Amino acid sequence: MSDDAFTIGIEEEYLLLDAESLELAEAPEDMISACAAELGDQVEPEFLRCQIEIGTRVCASVAEAVADLRHLRATIAAVAARFGLRPISAGCHPTAEWSAQTHRDRERYNDLKRDLAAVGDRMLICGMHVHVGIPDEDTRIDLMNQASYFLPHLLALSASSPFWQGRDTGLASYRIGVFDNLPRSGLPPRFDSWSGYRRLVEALIAAGPVEDATRIWWDLRPSDRFPTLETRICDACPRIGDVAALAAAIQATMRMLWRLKGLNQSWRRYDLTLIDENRWRARRYGTEAGLIDFGRGSVQPMGQLVEEWLDLVAADTDALGTADMMRGLRAILSEGTSAERQRRVYQRALSEGADEAAAFRAVGRCLADEFLA
Repeated sequence: MSDDAFTIGIEEEYLLLDAESLELAEAPEDMISACAAELGDQVEPEFLRCQIEIGTRVCASVAEAVADLRHLRATIAAVAARFGLRPISAGCHPTAEWSAQTHRDRERYNDLKRDLAAVGDRMLICGMHVHVGIPDEDTRIDLMNQASYFLPHLLALSASSPFWQGRDTGLASYRIGVFDNLPRSGLPPRFDSWSGYRRLVEALIAAGPVEDATRIWWDLRPSDRFPTLETRICDACPRIGDVAALAAAIQATMRMLWRLKGLNQSWRRYDLTLIDENRWRARRYGTEAGLIDFGRGSVQPMGQLVEEWLDLVAADTDALGTADMMRGLRAILSEGTSAERQRRVYQRALSEGADEAAAFRAVGRCLADEFLA
């Protein structure tokens, strides 16, 4: 498999805010149509009327994907402005009430609403998905088994959902806990081969719970539409620079695991219960409390883990031309994750005399400003 295999695509889900109040607002169908007129099939409505989803083209490099993403964000923002709206890219809106939202009246979404019942009502959350091209099916499964180790690291660095319905949850990523209520979610199970994975999918289809593999919502999964591995654990990121760093990390990690495979080596496969412990730490603390290094048998600070990660994939970022982008992980650590920045904005507003409502509006304004920053 050549380096040409490691194509990349990025999908993002956005929330739409009233430009004045910065409260959540529904997207008129005319806005959805206007976005589609400019972006074609790169944009589509989401389950809730206050959401919209975009996807880059299949790109040869992270730089190309980020350039496409900038165009998509700028277009969405410009069209939304014509309707008095502003988009944000974050795991949750800080104050919105999930019970006040409505889903789009389309067959696919009506089926989803019926299937998920009350669990679906709380899906007022947004994620960022990164596809990496892995043409060989068995290699796709082999890399999925190994790459699960790095999923908590990605969640910690992308965490952008500390607030929920007007309160500080104490978590860095409240979104991932909401998503975990869905069936067929969380860490992916391990498979011996592509055929083993397909046997599971076909059993679910035959029994009736799903019509295809798109209803399997693991943190990392083989795409049902493309020859890719799709990393789904990340919160939606407000800043494009953070998206670039995380996408570069995902792509380089996949290439590193493929490179080890060519040397008859592999990443150690730790028990999923251990990885799930790190997933909880990432959800709770983001980057602030570190993750467990299972080789050392102790919690290590995130800064050290990131530096070791950069060294681990240095040959791969050099080959892919993404070394500078992935070093953006250092910026996330030094400036704070979005969850940390949102809390700082909120606390600063309170210290300057704002009431809680005004402090949360300051958070919403910061998220809207970061959308194109």
